[in-house]
Amino acid sequence: MIIEIERERALELIDSISRAIAERKMASAAILWIESLRPLHSIGSQLMYFLAPFAEVIFNARSYQEFASLLEDDEYVRLLLKRIDDLDYEIHYEERKQKRLLRQRSRNKRKAFFKNLFKK
Repeated sequence: MIIEIERERALELIDSISRAIAERKMASAAILWIESLRPLHSIGSQLMYFLAPFAEVIFNARSYQEFASLLEDDEYVRLLLKRIDDLDYEIHYEERKQKRLLRQRSRNKRKAFFKNLFKK
């Protein structure tokens, strides 16, 4: 049985998947993987339907079929990519800002050290 997914449910599913990926710091890898397989998304969804009897032992059957249905539509795949990117930026902005400052401080210390070393 193939389930049609409503737009509201698709957006909920996209948000939850994107949040799980972004929180685990896997956004860049996921975006690269999804972009590289984007031309095959309809084949992937059909493969998911084929593997459904086995996958439904592990995953929730309805959610699994909704995700397979979501992969059939190119618009939802684009929304998934955009949402992953947006959430990754939102969640890790402060952390990246702090790391950037630490790198700059480290770079400045090295410059000062070598400047003093060659000054003598």
